[in-house]
This record gives sequence, structure tokens and C-alpha cells, in this order.
Amino acid sequence: MASAQVQFEAKVSKQKLGVNERLRVDFEMNQDGDNFNPPDFANFTVVGGPNQSVSNSWINGVRTYKKTYSYFLAPKSRGNFTISQASITIEGETYKTTPIKIEVTAAVEVPKDPNDPNYLAAENIHLVAEVSKTNPYLNEAITVVYKLYVSPRISVTNYSEIDSPRYNDFWSQNIDTQGQKVENGTFNGEDYRYVVLRKTVLYPQKTGKLDIEPLSLNIDMRVPTNRRDIFGSILMTRVTRTVSAGNKTINVKPLPEVGKPLDFTGAVGDFKFDVNASKTELDATESLQLKVNVRGNGNLKLFKLPKVSLPSSLEVYEPEHNESVNTNLSGMQGSISDSYTIVPQYKGKYPIPSISFSYFDLKTETYKRLSSNEIIINVLNGPNSNDASEGNSTSSINKQAVVFNNEQFAFIKTKTTFSSIKQNYFFKTNLFWSLLLLPFLAIPLAILIRNKKASRDADVYGNRIRKANRLARKYLTNAKKSLGKKEAFYIALEKALHNYLKAKLHIETSDLSKDIINNLLKEKQVNNQVISDFISILESCELARYTPIDSVTMQEDYDKAAKTISLIDKQAK
Repeated sequence: MASAQVQFEAKVSKQKLGVNERLRVDFEMNQDGDNFNPPDFANFTVVGGPNQSVSNSWINGVRTYKKTYSYFLAPKSRGNFTISQASITIEGETYKTTPIKIEVTAAVEVPKDPNDPNYLAAENIHLVAEVSKTNPYLNEAITVVYKLYVSPRISVTNYSEIDSPRYNDFWSQNIDTQGQKVENGTFNGEDYRYVVLRKTVLYPQKTGKLDIEPLSLNIDMRVPTNRRDIFGSILMTRVTRTVSAGNKTINVKPLPEVGKPLDFTGAVGDFKFDVNASKTELDATESLQLKVNVRGNGNLKLFKLPKVSLPSSLEVYEPEHNESVNTNLSGMQGSISDSYTIVPQYKGKYPIPSISFSYFDLKTETYKRLSSNEIIINVLNGPNSNDASEGNSTSSINKQAVVFNNEQFAFIKTKTTFSSIKQNYFFKTNLFWSLLLLPFLAIPLAILIRNKKASRDADVYGNRIRKANRLARKYLTNAKKSLGKKEAFYIALEKALHNYLKAKLHIETSDLSKDIINNLLKEKQVNNQVISDFISILESCELARYTPIDSVTMQEDYDKAAKTISLIDKQAK
């Protein structure tokens, strides 16, 4: 049934055109799908698209859905060509379009009406994506700035995004563009006004060719006509047009393998590195902070700091990671750090060896290594490590380290083993008599329960009704738990409605047709509006499997089903 209802087809504006004309190809489907793969337009140049449009309509309670991907093509040469198949996945099935033959002839004269509103709109508004660099290194920052150019001859009244780009295989962050002012500039050598709609910083996470999806807008504008009012002013007309920034391809270069350090963790940019201790002289059991810090410009949030190696006699806690990073059109700027808390246990001098950090420098396109200085921690007062191992007492002038353990307060007893000096006897107590009489009292109750169960088991028809009621409650509960999961929700809701009808109308599942349900509910003197609501819920369950439904619609269908079942229970006789 699903295969019969799904439609996916390709349509062209014309099958014969001149080499100087443009061809529009639309790929239409009546259900939403994933993994849309357009054909290879080998003999054409894509001058526009893909533009995506979605329409929903309700006619007599029936929802109609259409989604379209549109391409505008310019032929490369004359000849007979074939637009091959496009494919898409809908409900786990792959569908393909039928190939279309196109004949491209010699150039034809294409007259253009300068007063055509659609022509004026197409020629005087442009959405452009400006990429700062098209061949960056892995983890090198690039920026994408989306600008809308508008000619002074027209005016834009409103616009809205209909398709936002998804930056697959990039780390991305949008930069706030609130309060951007309209500026004057040029486009194709002509004066235009433009506004910056969006700024995004990208860090590629894969090498090779990566696609940046286009931004598409639906724009309402006013364009001039060839008519004038009684005062001689040019009359304007409203036009709605969809514009796209076009798809951009970035060729990401891998970092060179020559000279790559073994401890390289992916840092790319221009950095400074240092290791600092909050104090270098202290007593045993006091604490100090050791801070490993990297600052500069680059992918600060996308690599790990080097670890610190310390002597075993120093107690070291897990580091606290801190970030102070701002992102602008130049990329990430700021610093990241790991702070270690260190507590020495014994008197002495402890060296903290030098730590190194390596990164790839974009200016010189080479790897660089930065190293910290060795730090000496001088513990002035405390037990000597040799004395602790040999059991000797330390000097009276030194402070004694307090070592806590589980036996610190062992002399304080926290549990008792007291026993009563007066013995209690179980014989002839209330509990004794209760346990003695309980079996005799349980015999009549067991007989009553057994008779009731036998009577209930003999009622085959009633058991079937009770089972259907239990299933209806069960599936209605399952439907409520599945809110937000379209397929599971509507399957559970449909099963609950069917089992409720089996219990209420005493019919089998094979007899459940809309006409039979309508007649039987009328015989039960159920209101016509309630019957119509019940049948519409069943239709929604059938239709929802093949169309996208949001969580709000699911909640409305669930509430409507619960209300309708309650009304049928009250009205049915």
C-alpha cells in the first residue's frame, strides 16, 4: 500500500530548447524522504539550485503534501542528452525517477520583457555566500558570510529562511549579526545595497572535498511596472521569489606528515605555552596550584593539553579545565588551561620536569614545539621520607604530619550487643493464636475465590470483552508513552481503537470497516458528531504513516481519541 501511494517523479520545463536557453528540472515527491541524490548533470551547467519548497494543504479533511527540489540548467553544447535518474529514500525504501530525454538545438532568440515583474526580481536581487578560503588545512578556521544584494530599483518588504545550511564534517559557530545596518556596495559592477544575514566560523574536521550547503530565502519584494498613477509616479507590484546562495565546495588539505611530532594532538594556529606554580616554597600537607596554559589564535576547543608528570611522593588531584575563548571572523582567540592541585607529604626538594607542547603553525606551514622551564618545589617543614620509611621520629622543630585513617576513633563503639534479662515466651501469645487460627479462616476464603474463578473462566464471551478492554487501555497507554515517535504512536493508537470497538460492539477485527462501525454506533444511539470524530481518528492513523507529523498533532490526536472513547461510553446503550 505504501509503495502504491508514494510518488517521486522528475518534471522539466521543456524537452527542446536552444543552447542559449535555460532548463528547469523539478523533482517532486508526495512524502518526505531522506538521502536525496540528484542525477549527474554532465552535459549541463547548474546555474541555480537546488531550491527546496514544501507545500501542505487540507481538502475535505485530507492532507496533501508536496516537496520539490528545483534545478536551473544551462546546456554546454548542442545535441540529444538524457537527464538520468534521481533517487531518494522514503520509509526505508529507495525510489528513482524516470530518465528524461532533452534536445538542445542552435541558439534561439529569446526576447526579454524588461517590464516583467519576475524578470526584474531575478535581475535585481542576489544572495551570495562569501567563503574566506576554499583550500584550508585540517582544523584551520574559515568563514562563510551570507550577503543579500538588493538593487535600488526594487524594495524588499519581508524575507524568511526556508532552508538553513547544515555544516556536516565541520565544527561551526554562528556569530551574532543582530543590528547589522544596510550598506552600499557593488555587484557585477553595478551599485547595490546589501545586508549581512549570517556569519559562520567553520573548522573542517575531515580532509578532501567537503560541501557547504546553500542558504535559501523566500523574499517578498516590490518591483516597478510600466504603469503610472494619476500623479505620474511609477506603480509598484508585489512579487515573491525564492533565492539561494548556491552550494560551495571546500577542498581540505591534510596536515603534512613530514616533521609531525609524536605527541601532536591536533593544535593548529599560533600559540604561546607556559607552566606556572602558585608557590615554590611551602610546608608539608599544604597545597599549591600548577597551571598548564595555552593561549593564542587557533582551534583552542579542539585539542587536549599535555599531561603533567610528577614525582610519586607528591599527591596530585585531577586537573580543573578552564576555557576563556572568544570566536570572531578570525576564528577562536583566548586561552585554555588545566589547573592541578598538588599536596606534598614530606620535606625536601621536588623537581617538576619540563613539559612540551607542539602545534602546526599556519604562517610557516611547519610544526613548532614549545617547552616550559623546570620548576623546583621546596618543602621546608615536614617529615622526612627516609624517617617515614624507617619508623624514626622526626625532629621536634618540624611539624608533624597528621595522617587520617579508619582506625582513628576505633575505641568508640558504635554498635551494641545488649540482650534482655527478661525472657519472653511465644506460647499463648496473640501471635501464637493468630497463626493457629489463620489456616482455618483461610479455607472458606479459598473456596470462595476458587468458585469465583471457575465462574469467570466459564464466561468465554465476557473474558473476550475484558481482554479487549485491557488491550485498549494497554495500547492507549503505549500510545501516550510513544508521543514524539510517529510510527510507534499511531500503531499503538490504532490498536487501542480497534480493541475498544471489539469490546464495545462485539465484533471481530476482520469485520471492522468504516461503514460497519458507523451503522453499529448509530444503533447504539451514539451522536453523529462523535461517530464522525471516531472515524476521523482512524483515518488519521492510516494517513500519518506516510506523512510527516509533529508532536503537537500527535498530542491533539491522543486527546481527541481519549475524549471520543469517553463520549461513546456515555452515549452507547
